[in-house]
Amino acid sequence: MASKDSQNQNPRSLPGFLPRATNPDQNSQEASSSPRKQARQQPDVSQPSSFLPTATLPPGLEYLSQLDLIIIHQQVELLGMILGTETSNKYEIKNSLGQRIYFAVEESICFNRNVCSTLRACTLRITDNSGREVITVNRPLRCNSCWCPCYLQELEIQAPPGTIVGYVAQKWGPFQPKFTIQNANKEDILKIIGPCTTCGCFGDVDFEVKTVDEKVTIGKISKYWSGFVNDVFTNADNFGIHVPADLDVTLKAAMIGACFLFDFMFFEHSLAGL
Repeated sequence: MASKDSQNQNPRSLPGFLPRATNPDQNSQEASSSPRKQARQQPDVSQPSSFLPTATLPPGLEYLSQLDLIIIHQQVELLGMILGTETSNKYEIKNSLGQRIYFAVEESICFNRNVCSTLRACTLRITDNSGREVITVNRPLRCNSCWCPCYLQELEIQAPPGTIVGYVAQKWGPFQPKFTIQNANKEDILKIIGPCTTCGCFGDVDFEVKTVDEKVTIGKISKYWSGFVNDVFTNADNFGIHVPADLDVTLKAAMIGACFLFDFMFFEHSLAGL
């Protein structure tokens, strides 16, 4: 009897963060229940069913709980193209239908942008369509070299601003770029592993999102190839985050921050995206 009960348990490798696998036997039992009982158990469709109640979600991130694809589009800065200077990055964050859900603006000093370039310290403020800031991404000045295994890149994710919910930390590796997504206590939750070369060669560049043991791939972050003309003559990049819809919203927020970090590290210079 005990072995039968253990077989019906839902496997969860990381409780509270990774999506939960469904139990086919449990689903069949629920389907055979009375219609009145099913109606009583049916969640309100106006709320994200995977994360009820929504009051437990960071304010402004409720919409992320419904998405399995997040598109990040960097806006073209004409002034930077004309003058040849580095301007603050701006990004539109959209759903799979191309509808804008958030807008991100970089805050940094002009001296840092043009002297420290891609290593510059900055803050990215993400606002919703009403102008309310919902996510803050802080990036300190750090190293970025496969020859330097210390003081590597790191992002701090706040949602709402002032409340730390996670980090994106670079891990040293001689061949592949590796990163971890951590919770507020800096405990590893997920790993992101990039290709040996981030040169797309006229194609997409994929960073795989894996469990901590690297045995299961749960999604990917892709830098889309936007065409030869755009990649050579502009710094505008497009990213796609493919994850399970019921992944924790704080992890999705951290992956948005990871896209910004990848853009700075690997694709900020136009020829790097080819």
